[in-house]
Amino acid sequence: MLTVISIAGFDPSGGAGVLADIKTFAAMGCFGAAAVTSLTFQNTIGVYGDWRPSADILRSQIEPLVDDFKIAAVKIGMVPTREMIEVVAEIIEKNGLPNVVVDTVIRSSSGYDLINADATGFLIERLLPLADVITPNMSEAERLTGLEVKDLDGMKRAAARLHEMIIAAGKTARGAALVKGGHLANDATDILFDGREFHNFGAPKIATRNTHGTGCTLSSAIAALLARGCEIPDAVARAKRYLSETLRAAPEIGHGAGPLNHFVNPGTPQTGAV
Repeated sequence: MLTVISIAGFDPSGGAGVLADIKTFAAMGCFGAAAVTSLTFQNTIGVYGDWRPSADILRSQIEPLVDDFKIAAVKIGMVPTREMIEVVAEIIEKNGLPNVVVDTVIRSSSGYDLINADATGFLIERLLPLADVITPNMSEAERLTGLEVKDLDGMKRAAARLHEMIIAAGKTARGAALVKGGHLANDATDILFDGREFHNFGAPKIATRNTHGTGCTLSSAIAALLARGCEIPDAVARAKRYLSETLRAAPEIGHGAGPLNHFVNPGTPQTGAV
């Protein structure tokens, strides 16, 4: 069984972070391992705070996993400090870890900052150049590029700019940028630029309050599908279909933005196999 590692925050409500990632890996037919970058205090209503271990503690979590398992893909979520970003980048480079997917988590949907201001620039400089795929939403794409991202044209410009920023570092990462359009007025259209062409992934908006962990789930599904041998556009298309399924089957729990149903169709070949 292929092993995929999540390096992200811990959400005790189980809807986002490493718990959502592990469930997604399992739904995609992969074995999940995880290293925790932050212990958050949250539920479906909001994020109330977090405790962050030292960079050395993060290193001590990741290195034994890399030494023991053959890692087929890496999903990176919340990495809140400059020192942690450096640790993650060093380990990826030293071990040549493949299929790196970075979900550029900067702020929670409830408005809580999940990364230090100083670390955002270092994320661009140090971690994004190692990414095969990055998955910012529209506001994150604006913050990363300095461009206005309000519509499909803005999303295309941001995706192309993000790819340029990654490739300019001269690393071997593929640097595909997926700008997510969940906040568009009509359809939920995502734009992928893979360095050669743009790909549009449209889907009808699903009327639901249960959207907790959608970004974590999408990026984790992409990572697992890359591990299973999918090319980037196909991985994104399959992951987006899976996300739609999890939204439609959400369990309706919690008083706020509820979690998804990650095992809506466990083991089904259309989402979990290639």
